[in-house]
Amino acid sequence: MAPSETKVDTTTTISDVQPTTSKGYAVGQRGSHNIAKGGQHPYPLPKFTDKYAEREWILQHMAAAFRVFARKGYSEGTAGHISVRDPVDPTTFWINPLGKHFGLMKKSDFVHVNEAGEILPDGSQIAINAAGFAIHSAIHQARPNVNAACHAHSVYGKAWSAIGRELDMINQDVCTFYKSHSVYNDFGGVALELEEGKHIAKALGNGKGVILRNHGLLTVGETVDEAAYLFTLLERSCETQILAESALRPGEQLLVAGEEEAAYTEHQAGDSETLYTEFQPEYDMEVYLNDDFLN
Repeated sequence: MAPSETKVDTTTTISDVQPTTSKGYAVGQRGSHNIAKGGQHPYPLPKFTDKYAEREWILQHMAAAFRVFARKGYSEGTAGHISVRDPVDPTTFWINPLGKHFGLMKKSDFVHVNEAGEILPDGSQIAINAAGFAIHSAIHQARPNVNAACHAHSVYGKAWSAIGRELDMINQDVCTFYKSHSVYNDFGGVALELEEGKHIAKALGNGKGVILRNHGLLTVGETVDEAAYLFTLLERSCETQILAESALRPGEQLLVAGEEEAAYTEHQAGDSETLYTEFQPEYDMEVYLNDDFLN
């Protein structure tokens, strides 16, 4: 491991250590059932037997993620990309076309590419972002459990990336990234080279997200919903930490959550099924605002 990389420690979880916390709180099976009580869960994670139907569903949710990113102000010229692994041929993935605004993205706009960067005939026949391919192809090859990755040059992510350190566990929400985010401290310029993508994938490790120094943020997930929600959460967490640090008076320090409490929170709320659920209110809002992204 290069000395400039911060690796994610994923060797121990709270459930490996104890069945309850010191306060007696149960550490049970992970899943979105932990956040639902009484009545039917509104957002069960769908299961597909038809891989082509699954592909259509994934691309619709990918388009929704771009609309959410646009609404939250994450666009920056032609920078930024989301990719999803193709369920029909998992050695390939879908990614956004070069130069289309996030707020205009539709399901039919996405480009299907293979590991060599060749554009496949069943998607849009438009060029893709070279840096996007370098980063996303490396991640999809390095992490078989990652089906989606999100990267954008959002304002607070860029600001925090200039500091070059991980976020502190200063609130419940950021604890989702407890021991599951890292920093890539070896910025090599615009990620046009495949090697830069490999370095980023290595720095990500087995984590949920990575702060790319002098660059921005990147998150991953088993679903595009998870990866997109994690990106919005990581960006908001950067904003919150910047605000909290700016409010400190001389001699004060941030109040950081305890290790046990942070680990418990990540265990209860940081699994893929729960993080999928967290994105669904944003998806519903995009359908309400303009559902043309489904086409």
